[in-house]
Amino acid sequence: MVSIDKVYQKVLALANKEQRGYITPQEFNLFADHAQMEIFEQYFYDLNQYKRLPGNQAEYSDIVGIIKNKISLFEHFQLGDYNITVQNKFGSCKDIEDDIPGLYRLGEISVAYPALGKSGVCEELTPKEFSLRSKSKLTSPTEDRPVYVKTNNHTYTGDNTRRIQIYPYPKTAGYVDPNGVAVPDGSDITLSTKNAGVRADYIRKPKKPNWAYVVINNKPLYNSTSAVDFELHSSEETELVYRILALFGIAIEKPQLTQIAAGLQSAQIQQEKQ
Repeated sequence: MVSIDKVYQKVLALANKEQRGYITPQEFNLFADHAQMEIFEQYFYDLNQYKRLPGNQAEYSDIVGIIKNKISLFEHFQLGDYNITVQNKFGSCKDIEDDIPGLYRLGEISVAYPALGKSGVCEELTPKEFSLRSKSKLTSPTEDRPVYVKTNNHTYTGDNTRRIQIYPYPKTAGYVDPNGVAVPDGSDITLSTKNAGVRADYIRKPKKPNWAYVVINNKPLYNSTSAVDFELHSSEETELVYRILALFGIAIEKPQLTQIAAGLQSAQIQQEKQ
């Protein structure tokens, strides 16, 4: 975690040092969210890039390990808080983002078939791949080899939300609803997440930062009770300061400030690569 107040005070100090103006809390919060997401998304590009390079066995200096450690703060696994809701007998799942708030990337998806005593990890297929595989009994999905297909325009709902389709669908035979009533096989109902057993590994987005404040004597004073800190690794504090400062320079059309921030950021990156 990075203190949002520490970052704000440093940004103000640097901006005032260059006599480039005052950053209001509203402006700062907008820049803060943008900067945090830029850094967060860069992790995945950097990880892909550094994975191609020879690593090292040093416990505290392997760059791939460092990036993975930063991403791990946002990883959730199948033993976490959320299941994916299966909505009907066709295996149609609810909008994923309704079930997994702040979803950034889906990982491994598994499905359980309690009535059959089976479960498995779902393989992701494109609609075309699924169509081809389904034409042969040898390659068709089974409870031992389940698959899922991502779709935005679902056949049975007609909306444009982010959904997945599970094959074979978790059949309702042998299921019992929350009231203890047996559910007939093939019923078109919403299966409980506990019975359906569709779970996912995923990476969530960092929470939106917020420098909260109260106004006293026409001046905003920091309110730690309502504030939301940056969720990034503590090592990103300096990077956040430089990025926010650069964004502020663009907003007020002061290229000198942006150049100063870019120069400081470049020096930091160069130091990290040495």
